[in-house]
Amino acid sequence: MSAAATGVGSLPGGDAREAAKTVTGSFEEFPYLAELPARGPGADMIGRSLGLLVDMYAHVEPSGWRISDRPGRDSKRARSWLGEDLDALEEFTQGYTGKLKVQAVGPWTLAGALELHGGEAMLQDPGACRDLAGSLAEGLREHLADVRRRVPGAQVVLQLDEPSLTAVLLGRVRSASGYRTYRAVDRQVVEGALRDLFAVHEGEVVVHSCAPEVPFGLLRRAGATGVSFDFSLLTEREDDAIGEAVEGGTKLFAGVVPGTDAPLSDPGGSVMGVRKLWRRLGLAPGTLAESVVVTPSCGLAGASPAYARAVQAHCVRAARSLADNPE
Repeated sequence: MSAAATGVGSLPGGDAREAAKTVTGSFEEFPYLAELPARGPGADMIGRSLGLLVDMYAHVEPSGWRISDRPGRDSKRARSWLGEDLDALEEFTQGYTGKLKVQAVGPWTLAGALELHGGEAMLQDPGACRDLAGSLAEGLREHLADVRRRVPGAQVVLQLDEPSLTAVLLGRVRSASGYRTYRAVDRQVVEGALRDLFAVHEGEVVVHSCAPEVPFGLLRRAGATGVSFDFSLLTEREDDAIGEAVEGGTKLFAGVVPGTDAPLSDPGGSVMGVRKLWRRLGLAPGTLAESVVVTPSCGLAGASPAYARAVQAHCVRAARSLADNPE
């Protein structure tokens, strides 16, 4: 059994074909649909996901993305770039069978980033948050169907990016003025919205956050089959939650390689922390390969193109090292 490796989402540069070629060449067994935010607003992770919404539109203001009454240039551009990326992926996955990951921003990070007409975040309006989650679910259903049509042999894995989730739960998302924070959203409400959204996909659903204090328990209860996180931010406080997650069958997408240019250790050294965690939790080393997917710690948009290529190859070798020497 070989351990798997994949990317998180973003890459440097703006050439969709180059990105698809790199991803499918590096991750032959678990490619993903790359995001290229350097192209500008609409190619960023927030704009791209707003482009997926059904009957809900957004445009760019100097302060960020704001809700609109009708589709404008910015949401059209987001859709057109997504189409370009899908065309490129389709070209390089002819005849492919196996896992394929696509990413979208989850409803809570989106609600914290999208402004209402008055400039405050949608997060402060519970009704607007419900509408946003419903619109996103509809858009994702269409997007996933499109991906399956284009790559019929793929087992699609849906990744929802929720870097703001912990801040939403703890009431740490700042208001437009920056002088106050929005009230914490009730955990039951957060969990319920995620559960409804996960239900649009019959395959694996992974939630990614490269923020500290990822709520492993809540994500599992909502039905996530995997959690993707920055391994360097884990503390022993999370040990119990992680142990329970692994024993319950949750996959850990462990971000063990820096997302921006840094010296790379040997591949075995990159996964040393994962082996130590397993020993600390008293888990059987033999389960490592099936429970862990090796990834960079976060997206690679801020990396140099050469480093981004090197990191992806490094993740594959680190995963192999984990499978060959789990002890």
